Amino acid sequence: MKAAFALALLLARAATAGVIGGSAHDFSRTAWSAGKICIACHTPHRADGTAAAAVPMWNHSTSTRTYRLYSSAALMARMEQPAPMSKLCLSCHDGTVALDSFGGNLGARFISDANNLGTDLNVHHPTSFVYDPALAAAKRSLLNPDSRVVTIGTGAQTRTGSVTEVMLYERRLECSTCHDVHNTFAATPVALMKITEQASALCFACHSF
Repeated sequence: MKAAFALALLLARAATAGVIGGSAHDFSRTAWSAGKICIACHTPHRADGTAAAAVPMWNHSTSTRTYRLYSSAALMARMEQPAPMSKLCLSCHDGTVALDSFGGNLGARFISDANNLGTDLNVHHPTSFVYDPALAAAKRSLLNPDSRVVTIGTGAQTRTGSVTEVMLYERRLECSTCHDVHNTFAATPVALMKITEQASALCFACHSF
């Protein structure tokens, strides 16, 4: 019985690959989104023009926090405060802005503890830094992102190219380097990872060891 249920769940997840409906970012299943998928993040009218230019029709309140950045004696990348693209993710995931703070309204429902990254980014994988051939040459455990070829997504919904082409944004590593927020090229349905974490495949996209 348990095996049959697990198989049914697996098939249901596979059926939703490539679309946001049924994914972890399908907010239509929550009461606070009024049964709509997109409205928490996007709106066709009165959008927030101060959001990242690459994110059209932004509707959610953005975080104003200053973050504690990743630090390590072995770190060679230059760390910066999260770029606008990553701050849009953190507007829900740093736990300081309510999920239902959109459309100019002040919400009261915050993200779960399990999905709350907080404002101390030193305990997470570093983001918002330039990842280019120069960094890879200096840090030998990193692969050259211009020549390292990877495939993101799963099933019929995949895209293949260099790490620079299919994972980085203007040569920067951001939250959406690893996560596909719309489930378009996601390989895992829950964390929306672009590459599966099985056998550390996601890690080996950039790291040689």
